[in-house]
Amino acid sequence: MTTTIPETAQTQPANGANAPAEPLLSLRNLRTWFELRRWGFGRAGTVRAVDDVSFDLHAGEAIAIVGESGCGKSTLMKTILGLHMPTDGSVIFEGRDLSTLDSKEMQWYRSQVGYVQQDPFGALPPFMDIRRILSEPLKIHGNMNESQRRDRIHEVMEEVRLTPVDDLLPRFPHMLSGGQQQRVVIARAMLLRPRMIVADEPVSMLDMSVRVEVLRLLQGLQLSHNLAVVYITHDLSTVRYFSERIFVMYAGEIVEQALMDDVLRNPLHPYTRALLAAIADPDPENARVFRDVPPGEPPSLVSPPSGCRFHPRCTHFIENLCELESPPNFEPEPQHRARCWLYQDDPPASS
Repeated sequence: MTTTIPETAQTQPANGANAPAEPLLSLRNLRTWFELRRWGFGRAGTVRAVDDVSFDLHAGEAIAIVGESGCGKSTLMKTILGLHMPTDGSVIFEGRDLSTLDSKEMQWYRSQVGYVQQDPFGALPPFMDIRRILSEPLKIHGNMNESQRRDRIHEVMEEVRLTPVDDLLPRFPHMLSGGQQQRVVIARAMLLRPRMIVADEPVSMLDMSVRVEVLRLLQGLQLSHNLAVVYITHDLSTVRYFSERIFVMYAGEIVEQALMDDVLRNPLHPYTRALLAAIADPDPENARVFRDVPPGEPPSLVSPPSGCRFHPRCTHFIENLCELESPPNFEPEPQHRARCWLYQDDPPASS
């Protein structure tokens, strides 16, 4: 499946001359850990779900956080949304540290950040019709009267192409197709005119025929409203349609980060290469082609491996180094960082 994406979305620089001086969102040495407890026996260990993650996100920029199940990307997403508080480090939005916000300020923050869930049917209350589903955020966060709420709902539904609006508003979620349900979820995320959208695998539950349509819709909203977007996915085949920068996550850490084209053209970390090799190929002639996919499973985040966390599965393992010391972020190419000892002759990237 192919589609044409406007060049502005592919070539816009992540930190170019037009980028704002201050990032909209900053993560600094973020850790989100969870204590495991046995009944009556105290601590049973600590789940290191997110471990020392740092990056900046500017207004109007789209980034992708990719990795297989269990890598920590969903916990990172929930920490950005304020559903989990960091164990250490900080999440800073418009200069405000989330951990210092009171309940009123946190309500303001959640009006600035829209959330697009993975499962649209599970995200929509089955006992509410579409009119009530879309009215609730405006009642909770806004001071609009009924007429203003009605106008705003019509405006957003037309923007996400849910038409005819008056025909769909009285319907319940089960009366809509999967693509229509996801458009309702996107409409709900856009109601309060947020500055940032967090999209959690927004097309993984949809038919192949509508996936690109929904990605194009999200991209159109991003460009028209200058939205910052955090796109969470395990599917590298979709990031080329949407994101400007990619952050590859493994066992709670960011192991590679770069511009989208650079990662797809020249992946540096062995884990990123494995993710790209695992992308399904629709050509039956390639079914017998050997794919260099690493053996084994992702490690337990309760007791991650020492040194490089990928070393037990890595085909480029360096003895007496990878298993002993955790690699820093090397920068073998400009703006292209990899946490891997293969690049130890390159200087580490400055933080």
